[in-house]
Amino acid sequence: MPWRLRRDTLLMLARPPLIVFSDLDGTLLDHDTYAWDAAKPALTRLALLGCPVILTSSKTAAEITVLQADMALDAYPAIVENGAGVIGLEEAETEHSTYSKLRSLLDKAPKNLRAQFTGFGDVDVDALAVLTGLSTGAATLARKRDFSEPGLWSGSSDEKAAFLDHLSTQGVFATQGGRFLTLSFGATKADGMARVLRRFDAERCVALGDAPNDITMLEAADYGVIIANPHRAPLPPLNGEDEGRISRTLDAGPLGWNTAVCALLDTLELT
Repeated sequence: MPWRLRRDTLLMLARPPLIVFSDLDGTLLDHDTYAWDAAKPALTRLALLGCPVILTSSKTAAEITVLQADMALDAYPAIVENGAGVIGLEEAETEHSTYSKLRSLLDKAPKNLRAQFTGFGDVDVDALAVLTGLSTGAATLARKRDFSEPGLWSGSSDEKAAFLDHLSTQGVFATQGGRFLTLSFGATKADGMARVLRRFDAERCVALGDAPNDITMLEAADYGVIIANPHRAPLPPLNGEDEGRISRTLDAGPLGWNTAVCALLDTLELT
């Protein structure tokens, strides 16, 4: 890749002109194929400008580090498990007992409600591969969790509300992503973004996402971009959208991502 040899040098820039926080599935990665080739032109421009790209996803550290290496973004931090953790920062978590505590509280939920939630830790790798559409290898990485528990809810909306009310009394909260309901102790992608911004004194930041679990970071960024996703209902109007701080793409996935980032770079006269 044209920017890999320049990466360490670019990291030495005192103040990047822009830092990019990007969701993965349905945003930088195609919803069906997980390909990201359509975003390469924008990624190349960002790299040559010294603009960090922070992958921000529900994925685990084990999953994201593979993608970072593939995209030549492994010198940067990443926000994992919907903001529940950050990797690649000096002050990032070094002990990962959070997941065990979360699972323990989950299993103490009323049995009739607990039975309606199938978490990643409730199934083996083969079943998780079927559940997620991932390969067996990718599903293995998805099960290596440190901070949160995604799963599918099969009960009624009233049962779901009761389930979440019970968990909230234990300090456990839920975020609805594109496909999964993710349980954690309440940290969001915006929380992870704030931690990364303390490390990079960037002039501006942009966030790109497509799902409800992206809303906090979209609204917290200087610029937010809602990536079109024809596979689900569009996000509701967000704070900042009326004044143009948050925009929406016409194209889905990495193509929409590429168009939006290149347009923003042009607007900011970053060439």
